[in-house]
Amino acid sequence: MIQHTINPVDTEIQQALQHKIDFKTKPQGSLGTLEGIAAQIGCIQQSLSPSINKPTMCVFAGDHGIATTGLVSQYPQEVTAQMVLNFLQGGAAINAFCAQSNMDLKVVDAGVNFEFPESDQLIDAKIARGTQNYYEVPAMSSEQLKVAFLKGSDIVATIQENGSNFICFGEMGISNTSSAALIMSSILNIPVADCAGKGTGQNDAGMLKKITALENVQKTHGTLNSPEAILATYGGFEIAMISAAMLEAASRKMVILVDGFIVTSALLVAQAMNKNVLDYCLFAHSSNEQGHQRMLEFLNAKPILNLGLRLGEGTGAALALPIIQASVNFLNQMASFEEAGVSNKE
Repeated sequence: MIQHTINPVDTEIQQALQHKIDFKTKPQGSLGTLEGIAAQIGCIQQSLSPSINKPTMCVFAGDHGIATTGLVSQYPQEVTAQMVLNFLQGGAAINAFCAQSNMDLKVVDAGVNFEFPESDQLIDAKIARGTQNYYEVPAMSSEQLKVAFLKGSDIVATIQENGSNFICFGEMGISNTSSAALIMSSILNIPVADCAGKGTGQNDAGMLKKITALENVQKTHGTLNSPEAILATYGGFEIAMISAAMLEAASRKMVILVDGFIVTSALLVAQAMNKNVLDYCLFAHSSNEQGHQRMLEFLNAKPILNLGLRLGEGTGAALALPIIQASVNFLNQMASFEEAGVSNKE
């Protein structure tokens, strides 16, 4: 497995950043969450004038063998490929929100059961045409997991070398909420019934069927003793690549904007491998998937938005970007009391 060297963020500059924030022409603390975001990005970049350069959204897509059983999703596996084509044609929510936020969008075929035509937006990183059915066998081999980590890392390296210092991750994969729930259950050591949500349109009967299936999966595979084993057993190729991509981004001191339930499950794995990755993370929103709030509590994370979203694709992250940009802008562009000739409090 590829090893990522991630240094904790040096907070020595934080006092100077806080002084700059506090002496802007406003009451101290009056910009609330924006002030904390500005300070965190300044610490990550070791700068009193941080910047967001070429923000990039990477949507990783992969198919899951469990989807073919009909046990955990009401949608057929083919929807994964259909939605990827929609991304490439510009017709999805993530396309609209990335365009609004002036964010570069890359779509990664991590392992979809389809051969896509060439596209400037598409990164072909296909490992296989979907994972194995983890109802019976582990989702991927240890060798496939290693390849997923290499490819996820290489994708981020290329993005950073092309000038980006700010990265977000989205996902697409029918049944990947089930993978995320199993990963969450294993890492947080709580029942999978407390982790699984409705995903793509489950009704109450479908939810009961889904939870029963996931409990049976856990009985089949027993206790898993490492984050790598958890990911190989339950993950999708898209989730594995996101885990690696997060570790690579942190090793390169990029700002990571974390989306919803699926992407946070990838972060659960990444932080179990290296806790320092969390220093580089901002959390876009609180998903309407029931397990996401518990994930955020486990990570001691404070989401920027709470809009009742559960679409995936990275949409929450794309919507949060303008607020993060505003945090950097006030730090860089807002006058201090001294500059503006405004009297400060006695």
